[in-house]
Amino acid sequence: MPAAYYEDLGEGRFAPTGAAVGPWDARFCHGSPPAALLVHAIERAFPRPDARLARVAFDFLGPVPVAPCAIRAEVVRPGERIELARAELAVGGRVAMQATAWRIAASPGRAPEVRDLRPAPTLPGPQPRPTFGDVASFGYGESLELRFVEGAFETLGPATVFARPRLPLLAGVALSPLARLLLLVDSANGVSAVLPPSRFTFVPVELTVSLHRLPRTEWVGMRAETVVDSGGVGQTRADLFDEEGYVGTASQSLFVAPR
Repeated sequence: MPAAYYEDLGEGRFAPTGAAVGPWDARFCHGSPPAALLVHAIERAFPRPDARLARVAFDFLGPVPVAPCAIRAEVVRPGERIELARAELAVGGRVAMQATAWRIAASPGRAPEVRDLRPAPTLPGPQPRPTFGDVASFGYGESLELRFVEGAFETLGPATVFARPRLPLLAGVALSPLARLLLLVDSANGVSAVLPPSRFTFVPVELTVSLHRLPRTEWVGMRAETVVDSGGVGQTRADLFDEEGYVGTASQSLFVAPR
């Protein structure tokens, strides 16, 4: 297994390893590793210990090749209290993916806490490494330790799952709970597939993650479900949680078609 999802080549350039390879084509990355890398690039370029990521929207402008990439980050709307940042991932001069992130300054005691009172699912004990239904094994899938609460890759329909990456995003860089969540969340449409992946392609064109708090535990998870219209447009919705409770939501718009 590789040492990390990406190698840092310096000067804003990174090379994906085999752990970033997605299920549809060995030439292309799964969406989660580049999503985590884009947010990492924003946080590294513009550190804000006082601010918290509240929403990040990813747009997939085409497949993300398994090839060296360059990332450029900028602050679009600066502010002491509210900030909008953006990052782009380009391969061979073509922008393949972009992220826009709202960060909000947080200070303890500024507002009364109103919690999401739903109890988080209970983390199951160790499980055998899952197979991926009727899809062949792929690098990204092998890079995660998964524990299903309900559902499975072999079962079509909604699913609830905990996960933790077996690898860091970058070698030598500690994996934050937020990075753990971003390394999982683009899998929502896969774990909750409602059509056989060997017969249908369901590719996200965007991913939006909204968080009212950051994850605090090693294991993170999601309760996901997918719907598909007969015209071939789908949507996946997911409630996100850690071991202590719910932290936010995610949604994906899907292109769906026979393979």
